[in-house]
Amino acid sequence: MRHPLAKIATFALVAPLSGAMFLSAPAVAAPVAAKPAAVKAADPFSVFDISLKATKKVKRGGTINYSVVATNEGPYEATAGTWFVGGEFPKGVDLRKISYRSSVAGTECLLDGRSLFCVIPATVKKDEYVAVSFAAKVKKTAKGTQSAVLGVVSYDVQQGMENMSKEELDRIGVPAKAYAKLVKTKIVR
Repeated sequence: MRHPLAKIATFALVAPLSGAMFLSAPAVAAPVAAKPAAVKAADPFSVFDISLKATKKVKRGGTINYSVVATNEGPYEATAGTWFVGGEFPKGVDLRKISYRSSVAGTECLLDGRSLFCVIPATVKKDEYVAVSFAAKVKKTAKGTQSAVLGVVSYDVQQGMENMSKEELDRIGVPAKAYAKLVKTKIVR
């Protein structure tokens, strides 16, 4: 099952809340009081800080430029194949006319519906960053304000699983965290 970045981001915000356990008092008092164990959701392997910039205004048929800078805040390094840069692009752009540039050679991007995710073939240590730029051609019929949600999806991949595709990681339920931001561009005449 495929999960768009927006759904993963929502899940990432709600998941820590679902890990809380509610303890009820026993009907009869026990002779020895036991302390309830604190339950905490597992911390992610790599947390990313996202800087996202986009063109504020563009004419119909013009180009929206997006710039994503993803900095690994740790606690661990993000190994190649365990994290992806991209997200969901606006309805007013022609998905066949999105180009990209990355600070890492060999980066490849794949389109999945309205989402475009890039595989970054590099291990990024704590406090290192990767920059990816996208140029999206706006359709001549676009109007109003166009919204995009871009950032990083990071999977908590165990040793030996680093060469699996994003679809396979989703299918087998590997924990993922989304670090994304919303950016808006106004279409002008």
